[in-house]
Amino acid sequence: MTVFLMRPFVLLPSAHCRALCGQPRLRRLPGSGPAAAGSVPCPGFPEPREEAPFVCSATIAFLCLFLLRGGGGAAGPRAGLGASARGGCRCCVPQFPCPEGGPWAPAPSWAGRGRPQCGSCPGGSPGSATPATGVPQAAGTAQPPAMEATASLLDAAAVGDLVMLDPLSEEALLRTLQERFSREEIYTYIGEVVISVNPYKPLPIYTPEKVEEYHDCNFFAVKPHIYAIADDAYCSLRDRDQDQCILITGESGAGKTEASKLVMSYVAAVSSKGEEVDKVKEQLLQSNPVLEAFGNAKTIRNDNSSRFGKYMDVEFDFKGDPLGGVISNYLLEKSRIVHHVKGERNFHIFYQLLAGGSAQLLQKLKLRPDCSHYGYLNREKSVLPGMDDAANFRAMQDAMAIIGFTPAEVTALLEVTAVVLKLGNVELSSCFQASGMEASSIAEPQELQEISQLVGLDPSTLEQALCSRTVKVRDESVLTALSVSQGYYCRDALAKNIYSRLFDWLVDRINTSIRVKPGEQRKVMGVLDIYGFEIFQDNGFEQFIINYCNEKLQQIFILMTLKEEQEEYVREGIQWTPVEFFDNSIICDLIENSKVGILAMLDEECLRPGTVNEDTFITKLNQIFASHKHYESKETLNAKHVTDISLPLRCFRIHHYAGKVTYNVTGFIEKNNDLLFRDLSQAMWAAQHTLLRSLFPEGDPQRPSLKLPPTTGSQFKASVATLMKNLYTKNPNYIRCIKPNDTKTAMLFTPDLVLAQVRYLGLMENVRVRRAGYAFRQLYQPFLKRYKMLSSRTWPHWMGNDREGTEVLLAELQFPPEELAYGHTKIFIRSPQTLFDLEKRRQQRVAELATLIQATFRGWRCRKQYQQMRKSQILISAWFRGHAQRNRYKQMKRSVLLLQAYARGWKSRRLLRELKVQRRRHLAASTISAYWKGYQTRRMYRRYFRSNARMRLSNFIYRRMVQKYLIGLRNNLPPMAVLDRTWPPAPYKFLSDANQELKGIFYLWKCKKYREQLSPQQRAVLQAKLCASELFKDKKALYAHSLQQPFRGEYLGLTQNRKYQKLQAVAKDKLVMAEAVQKVNRANGKKVPRLLLLTTEHLVLADPKAAQPKLVLSLSDIRGASVSRFSDGLLALHLKETSAAGGKGDLLLVSPHLIELVTRLHQTLMDATAQALPLSIVDQYAGPRAWPTWAFPEGAWAGGGVATAQGVSGRAGWNRAAHWAG
Repeated sequence: MTVFLMRPFVLLPSAHCRALCGQPRLRRLPGSGPAAAGSVPCPGFPEPREEAPFVCSATIAFLCLFLLRGGGGAAGPRAGLGASARGGCRCCVPQFPCPEGGPWAPAPSWAGRGRPQCGSCPGGSPGSATPATGVPQAAGTAQPPAMEATASLLDAAAVGDLVMLDPLSEEALLRTLQERFSREEIYTYIGEVVISVNPYKPLPIYTPEKVEEYHDCNFFAVKPHIYAIADDAYCSLRDRDQDQCILITGESGAGKTEASKLVMSYVAAVSSKGEEVDKVKEQLLQSNPVLEAFGNAKTIRNDNSSRFGKYMDVEFDFKGDPLGGVISNYLLEKSRIVHHVKGERNFHIFYQLLAGGSAQLLQKLKLRPDCSHYGYLNREKSVLPGMDDAANFRAMQDAMAIIGFTPAEVTALLEVTAVVLKLGNVELSSCFQASGMEASSIAEPQELQEISQLVGLDPSTLEQALCSRTVKVRDESVLTALSVSQGYYCRDALAKNIYSRLFDWLVDRINTSIRVKPGEQRKVMGVLDIYGFEIFQDNGFEQFIINYCNEKLQQIFILMTLKEEQEEYVREGIQWTPVEFFDNSIICDLIENSKVGILAMLDEECLRPGTVNEDTFITKLNQIFASHKHYESKETLNAKHVTDISLPLRCFRIHHYAGKVTYNVTGFIEKNNDLLFRDLSQAMWAAQHTLLRSLFPEGDPQRPSLKLPPTTGSQFKASVATLMKNLYTKNPNYIRCIKPNDTKTAMLFTPDLVLAQVRYLGLMENVRVRRAGYAFRQLYQPFLKRYKMLSSRTWPHWMGNDREGTEVLLAELQFPPEELAYGHTKIFIRSPQTLFDLEKRRQQRVAELATLIQATFRGWRCRKQYQQMRKSQILISAWFRGHAQRNRYKQMKRSVLLLQAYARGWKSRRLLRELKVQRRRHLAASTISAYWKGYQTRRMYRRYFRSNARMRLSNFIYRRMVQKYLIGLRNNLPPMAVLDRTWPPAPYKFLSDANQELKGIFYLWKCKKYREQLSPQQRAVLQAKLCASELFKDKKALYAHSLQQPFRGEYLGLTQNRKYQKLQAVAKDKLVMAEAVQKVNRANGKKVPRLLLLTTEHLVLADPKAAQPKLVLSLSDIRGASVSRFSDGLLALHLKETSAAGGKGDLLLVSPHLIELVTRLHQTLMDATAQALPLSIVDQYAGPRAWPTWAFPEGAWAGGGVATAQGVSGRAGWNRAAHWAG
C-alpha cells in the first residue's frame, strides 16, 4: 500500500478503500488548506481531524485483519445455523467486507464446501454508524462492525440466510424476501437451500465476470446466487467424488426452467476447455432449445412453461470435464395438443414452424403460415410479446445440427409435427347406415389426402381407421362404424399419441448423441426441472399426478435434510433433538399404495369389465378412505354430518403438505387408460414414413399383442419410483423457485401469493429443521481464531489445543452452560441471541484494538515522516556538494584539454614538415633507381635474350593452350552415367592423343565411382553378367537375347511350394540356381522334364512329379561343358569317367536359361575348386562311350530342324534320328 506524502493533497489508491467505497480517496492533509475542487468525501469514513495525521480507514481495517489474525483466517467447513453433515458454521466467520450489506463475509481463502453466513451476522446494518466516527453508512455498502443494539441486526436487508431470522415467523420471513426483492436481490439462502424469486425481467447478474466471481469461491463469500449452489455442487463432484443432484421446484411461472439453464450454463463455463469437451458442453446446452420447442408452451401463468418433467444426468470424468448425459422426461401434457384455454398457446413448435419455416419448407409440409387456419391452434393468431418464433425456430434448427441430427431426421421430425397440426383440421360429418345407426365420414377429404401424402399412406386406410373400429368377437372381426363424437375422439387420441411418442423419440435421439460410452468411470450431476405444485380452480388428472410427484419430492427433501442433521449430531457426539415436522408419507401412501392406493383403485377401475365411469370410481374411493384424515369427499363429509358447499359431488379432496386440493374425477379413467384403437396403430404402421412407422410398433400385424398397455398412472408411478431411487444415491442441492405475482409484472411482489408458496414449499419447516437443537456450530480452530481476543488468557496466542482454548474462552465470558455444547470437532451454540452477544463483545473489542493500532500506526507514521525529512535534508546536502565539486572538476578538465590541444598541434606541425622532407628524398631515390635498372635491363637484353626469344615465346604459347584446354575440359565434363560415352573433341590436333587417353581414364574413373555406389547384391548380378559376357559374347547367338533378362537364379519357387520341401532340404541353404530343364534320353533322344538344382557343392536332377532327386552330381565330377553357337538351349555336361554317374555317359540338357545356368555353374566351380569350367562352343559333339556322335545342322539348333545322329560306341549297331527343340 503506497501513501504519497506530498502536500496539499494525498491520493490513497488503496484496493481496500475501493472495496469499501468503490473509488479511490483524495484526502486533505492537516494544515494543507481547504479541499481541492473535485475531491470526493469517502462515504464509509469521515474526514480526518486537523490535529491528527490522516490515516486511511481501509488501511486501518487491513492492519487490523493482518495483525489480529482473528478476522482474516480460514473458517471451518460450514460453520452456521442448522448446517448439515456436510457443513458447519454459516455466520460470524472470517471477515471481509460483506457484499450482502451485512457487517462481515468469509475470506476467499476459506477452505472446503463451507457455508459461512453472509449478510446476516450481527454487528451492523445499512444506516448504522461506525463505532469510531459515528458517520452514517450508505445502505448496501460494506462496513466495519457496528456496535449498535442487536435489534438492528434483524433488519431484512442484512439477512442473507433466513436461518438467522430471530424471532422466526412467517411475517419476518416474508418481509425479508420482499425487502431483498425490492433491492433486486432475488436469491436468499435457507442454509444450503437457495430461494429464487422470479423478477420477470433480465438482471445483470449472469455475466462472465459473475461466473468468474463465483468460480471456486466459498458458498457465502459472495452474494447469495444460483451460481453459488451450482459451483458448490460441481466442486463437490469434482474434488470429493460425490454424485450430485440439483432439485429445482416451484409452481408454474416461478422460473424453474431458467434456473436449470443457468445451472447448466455455469457448469459448462467453469469446466475445462478443449475441442472435444467444448463439443460435449455445446450439445448438452443445445438440448434445451430443442426440448423447449417441443415441450414448452405459453400458459396463463408463464410464457415459457415446461409442460413436461425433465431430469438430466450430466456425466463427468475424473477431471470434472463433461462427457455427456442422459435425459429423462416425465408426463408430457398431451391434452394440450387438442385443447388449450383461451389466452394460452399450444406447444411452441407449431408457432415456430409456421413463423420461421421457409416458403419451400411449408410447401413441402403442405402448411400455411397462418395460425388461424388450424383447429388445434384455436384458429387464432397468437403473437407472444418478447418472443420471436421465427428466430427461435432457426435457433432450434441450429441446436439440432449441433446435437447431431441429420437433415433427413429433421425433415422427418417436422413432417410428423405437420401431420399432428393438420389432424386438427380433419372435419367429420354425420351420416346414417342402412340399419339406421349413426356413422361418420370425412367432410373435407383435402386435409386427409395431404396427410396421407406426407406419410405415404392410402387415404382410404386412414379414413377407415378414423371413422370405424374393428371389434373382435371370439374368432371373428366385426367392423363397427363410429359416430361423429367417437370419430373426433379417435382423431384427437391419434394426434396426442403421435405427438407424445414423437417427443419420447426426440428425447431418445438426443440421448443417443450425448450418451457416454459404456465402461468409462464417471461422476454424475443430476438436474431436476419438474412441474411445481398446482392448485387450480378445476383440478384434474394432470394436477393429481403432478401433485403426487411433488409429495414425493417433499418427502425426500424432509428425510434427507433430517438425515444430514442427525448425522451431524451423532458425528459430534451431541444428543439429537427431535424436530416436529409434518411427515407426508401418509399422503404418499394414500396415493401410491399398491393395494388400496388411489392409483391402484384407478387402475382396477380401468380394467374392470362392464360399464366403467367416474361415479363407480369415486364411490369405491369413498368406501375405502372414509376414515382417512387426509381424504375428503361429499359423501364422507355427509357421513360425519359436516357440510361443505365448496366440495361438489364428483370430486374428492386431499390434504397435501402444501394445502388442500380438490380434484374433479371427470376424465380420470379416460386419461389414465389413454387407449388408442388398434385400427389407428395398424394404419400408422402401414405408412411409408419411416419415423412415423417406428412410433407404432404395436401396429405390426405380424406381431399382434392382446396385452393391454400400462396405464398412465402406473407408468408415472414407476417413473417417480425410479427417480426417487436415483435421487437417494446422490447428494441433494435444492433450489426453491417462487413466483412473486400472477400478472408476470417485472419486480412486483404480491405478499399473499408469495406467502401461499412459502407455506406449501415448507420454507418455515425448512428453517425450523435447520435450527433444530443448536442454531450455530463451528470448528474449534476458526472459532477460537475469531473470538480469542475476548479473553486475556487466549489473546494474542493460545498455546494449547483449540478445544481447550474454546472452553477457557467461553468459561471466562460466563455464558449459561445450557447454551453451549462441545462436540468432537465443533462448538455448538443453542440460540442466536447468545451468538449475537458474543459478536457484540467481539466488535467492541475489535474497536478497542483498532484504536490501539491507529495510535501505534500514527506514531509510526510520524516517526517515518521525520526520518524521511531528515534523510531528504541529508540527501539534498550531499547532492549540492556533489554538484559543486562536479562543476569545479569540469572547469579544470576544460582548461587541461585546451592546453593539450595547443601542445599536440605544435608537435603535429613539426612532424608534418619532417615527413614532407623525407618524402621528397624518397621520390628522388626512386627515380634514380628506376633509371639505373632500365639501363641494366637493356644491356642484358641486347646480350642474352635476342638469341632465344623464338623458343621461349613458342613454349609460353604452348603452355597457355594446354592450360586453356584443361580448364575448358574441367568445366565441361560429360555426365556421370556409365552408359554415356560422350567426350568433348580436342580443340587442337596435337592434343588428340592426350584427349583419347583422358577419355579412357575418365571412363574408368566413372565406372569405378559407379561400382562403389552398388550394393553387394547389385555387384553380384553385374559380376554374373560380366562372367556371361566373357563366356559367350560374340560366340553364341543366344547371348544377345539374355542381356535384357535379369538373372533370378530361383525359378521354381521352392519356398512357396510345399511340394518341393524335400528338394529344399537337399539344397540346405546352399542353393545357387533352380529351374525346370529337359533331359535328352540316351536311348531314343526324347526329352524328359527334370528339375535342376545347382548348389555350391552339387548339381541335382529331380523328378518334377515326385519331387525326388533322380541324379546328384558333385561339382568335382564335372570336367567340362559344351554348347552350340546358335540360339538354342542345349547344354552337354561332360562327366569324369571316375565319377559315380560318369559310367552312364555325359548329360545332354535343354535349358530355357542356358546363359545363366552355364554362367552360375562356371562361377560356382571357380568358388569351389578355384578352376574355371572348360566350355566348348562347337557345332558338333563327339561324346564318350555311351553317346553317339551328334552332328547338329544350324537349323536343328535353331529349334525347328531335324538332326541325324550317327555314332559308334559301346552300343554300336544302332542308328537313330533324334528330333530337337531349341
